[in-house]
Amino acid sequence: MSIDSDPYKEIRPYNDDEIPAALERLINDKDFINAIIKYRFSHKPAWFKKLIFPMIKVYLKLKWSKLKSVDDIQHEVEHFMDSTLNKTTNGVTYSGLEKLDPQQAYLFVSNHRDIAMDPALVNWGLYNNGHKTVRIAIGDNLLRMPCATEMMKLNKSFIVKRSIKAPREMMKALALLSSYIKHSLENNHSIWIAQREGRAKDGRDLTEPAILKMFHVEGRRQKIAFPEYIKSLKIVPVSISYENDPCDLDKAKELYEIEVNGRYEKSEFEDISSIVKGIIGEKGRVHVSFGDVITDDFESADELAQELDRQIHDLYRLYPVNLLAAGKQSDSITEEVEAHFAKKLKALPEGAQQKLVEMYANPVAYKQDIV
Repeated sequence: MSIDSDPYKEIRPYNDDEIPAALERLINDKDFINAIIKYRFSHKPAWFKKLIFPMIKVYLKLKWSKLKSVDDIQHEVEHFMDSTLNKTTNGVTYSGLEKLDPQQAYLFVSNHRDIAMDPALVNWGLYNNGHKTVRIAIGDNLLRMPCATEMMKLNKSFIVKRSIKAPREMMKALALLSSYIKHSLENNHSIWIAQREGRAKDGRDLTEPAILKMFHVEGRRQKIAFPEYIKSLKIVPVSISYENDPCDLDKAKELYEIEVNGRYEKSEFEDISSIVKGIIGEKGRVHVSFGDVITDDFESADELAQELDRQIHDLYRLYPVNLLAAGKQSDSITEEVEAHFAKKLKALPEGAQQKLVEMYANPVAYKQDIV
């Protein structure tokens, strides 16, 4: 299929033959190079940053000259993940992967706590257990800078057009997205998508039925009933649990501001900042749990959402900080855990402290089915 006849060219990730040109565009993107300098050399003087700019371009050109395919990029990302997780976690564990067939494509629907790390952790587990990595659904709200679009499409991300407001255009975009997901699965490419639009900043992992209805748009076009079509997608719930959320204080402040003022205004590149903080921030222990493939008949998106929620809550791994926030008694709640949480609370305005407590306590309540 030529790119001119490709119906998915606006939203799909790059193919092998598009990789070298995309890398070249990144290397020549001033915003991209400046972003590297900002986060790697933030404490250096202006003259040093100006001096290092052309050196970084030469370094990247040499380093990336060997990258010619999607698989090459995935190998590079895996090496980056190895290094990053060694520095920012106290270990990442997985469960449930043994139930999945490495030759089968799945639609992974996961809870959503971190913009970049959620799908990256799923991919890292799949990659290191003999599975193909996934194509990642990402909202166009995160792609305000051209370099962000390049990076995401290089890393097997496809675009969800959330910014469209006109009803007719929105339906057209949903139909294309639904078709692309089915097309990918039929061509043995697994998909990762969050259970909801935006992160669960309050720790309430609840599936939005609208996303499940979107899956079936292509099914309706093919005149396939909801239960039958959903089973054909091989949906697998995924529950990702972070002992420490690097963005938790920011989330608590945002939730408090919404409560007080009724709204929250994001700064222009706040999402990019959250992505960086999520990647380089301390996460403690992390667990990724893969659930059972959805094989039962569900007559509606609401029923299916309840099953996804049931599995995600059941699979969620609780840490001592969750029990502490929920007011539970446990020998695992050490003085160190209490001191660390107290330090977090002290860093917040008084009103926002309760939001942080709820963020860590809510998974306990959902796991016990008392919310």
